[in-house]
Order: sequence, then structure tokens, then C-alpha cells
Amino acid sequence: MRGPLLSYVLITGLFSLGNSSDAFLILRAQNLGVTAVLIPILYLVFNLVYSLLSIPMGLLADRVGRRRVMVGGYLFFAVVYGGMARAGRASTAWLLFGLYGIYMGISDGNGRALLAELSPSDKRATAFGAYHAVIGMAALPASVIAGLLWDRVSPAAPFWLGAAGALLTALLLVLFVPEPVRQPA
Repeated sequence: MRGPLLSYVLITGLFSLGNSSDAFLILRAQNLGVTAVLIPILYLVFNLVYSLLSIPMGLLADRVGRRRVMVGGYLFFAVVYGGMARAGRASTAWLLFGLYGIYMGISDGNGRALLAELSPSDKRATAFGAYHAVIGMAALPASVIAGLLWDRVSPAAPFWLGAAGALLTALLLVLFVPEPVRQPA
């Protein structure tokens, strides 16, 4: 791997270091006063929004370009995580879980579609393997760092880290990953 593909995989890995387990979102919701019995419903809100927006966000990316949509997705993530850091009550957690569903609807499928567009057809499986390996290798340290920040700094600290990482990721995508030129179908 080299060029924009390598840049994309490494930039995604950097983002993944600030994107700790979603369990921290649940812990934060409880920290803000959402009762344990309501957590499954809170997570349902997230999943409903995510599911409803995945296809429209894919269609948007087909029209305006996947890299552009991914940059918007990372900026949206930064807003959501900054909101989680600043939140002061349970009602805010409900709103932010819905907004987090929007982020996932924007970014989940489009991130992999961008990877496919950046990959040469004869190396696509290798690119997907490397992409998921990098994300997987970042998952444990991301959550360890988030746990340390939660315990030693504040419950808001992991979300500030995630927001900063997302802003940096958006900037790096703009600087180092060009919008792929798609071939007509």
C-alpha cells in the first residue's frame, strides 16, 4: 500500500486511537443520569437513526464524493463528542445518542466505500485486511487511554480526546487523501 490508500488507512488508525469503545458513551449517559433500565432504549435510538440514515448518506456520497462526506462525518463526530464532554444532564445524552447515530449513518459504510475506491482492484482484499487490522489494533489502546482519562482526569476527558482526534482526522483527510476519481458504471 502507498499513496492516498496508505494515508487513508493511517489516518483512520489515528482516528481510531481517539474513538474508544461505545461503552464509554453508555457510561457517560449513566454519569449524566440516564438510568440503567433506559440504556437499551437509548442505544435503540442510536441504532434507529443509524439505520434510517445509512442509505441516504450513501446516496449523498455517490453524488458529492465519499471523501467529502467522510470529512463531514468526522466533523460531526467531533461535535457529538464535544457535546458529550460538555453535557450536564440526562436529556442531553438522549439528544447526543441520536446525533451519534447520524455520525454512524454518515461514516460507517462510506468509510469502507472510500477504502474500496482508493484501492487497486487487485489489492482490494489486502487493503480491507490492513484497514481492519489497523482499526482493531487501535481499539484496545483507545479504550485503555479513555479509561485512564475517565478515572484520572474526568468523565469528559475521553470525549475531548475523541473530538480533537476527529478534527485532526478531518484535516488530514483534506490534506492527504484526494477525492477518488470514480469510473462511470
